[in-house]
Amino acid sequence: MVEANLIVTHDASHAGSAKENVEKALKAVKQKAKFLKSDVDGVFKLRVGNAKKIVKILNKIKKKKGMFDHTFHWIPIDKWTSSSVSAMQKEIKKLQKGIKKNEKWKLDLQKRHLDISTTELILKLTEVVDRQKVDLENPQKIIEVQIMGKKAGLALLNKDEILSLG
Repeated sequence: MVEANLIVTHDASHAGSAKENVEKALKAVKQKAKFLKSDVDGVFKLRVGNAKKIVKILNKIKKKKGMFDHTFHWIPIDKWTSSSVSAMQKEIKKLQKGIKKNEKWKLDLQKRHLDISTTELILKLTEVVDRQKVDLENPQKIIEVQIMGKKAGLALLNKDEILSLG
């Protein structure tokens, strides 16, 4: 099964315009995307070439008028897993190897359709990370966790590999 390697959050009440924004932005950086089925309103799941590279380029043009009006976040995904705490912990343990001992990091979590307290979940997910330098304001690496019901998309990102608008 082809899995998304880029998710784009958008205003669910403007899904048509948001899709046009995504297509226009990707065309501007000469990229093609396959829109995959998303079970969550307000989230596009895409399959693109190199998601991290694409988002880095998009970050440079994010000021262009009309290109990102209806989208909020462009987030590359390295790996999909079950949204059980143990499965996510196992993947995060692997991802943390990409954080050097002296690098500052943070965990970024978005959960949709999962009943567990966010605080409790963050504590459980970060307890498997043995890097000491947590920095919520200015991290060098971000452990990204995007939960959508029974599945979780995870990635280890640099700051310029995530695009946040507005």
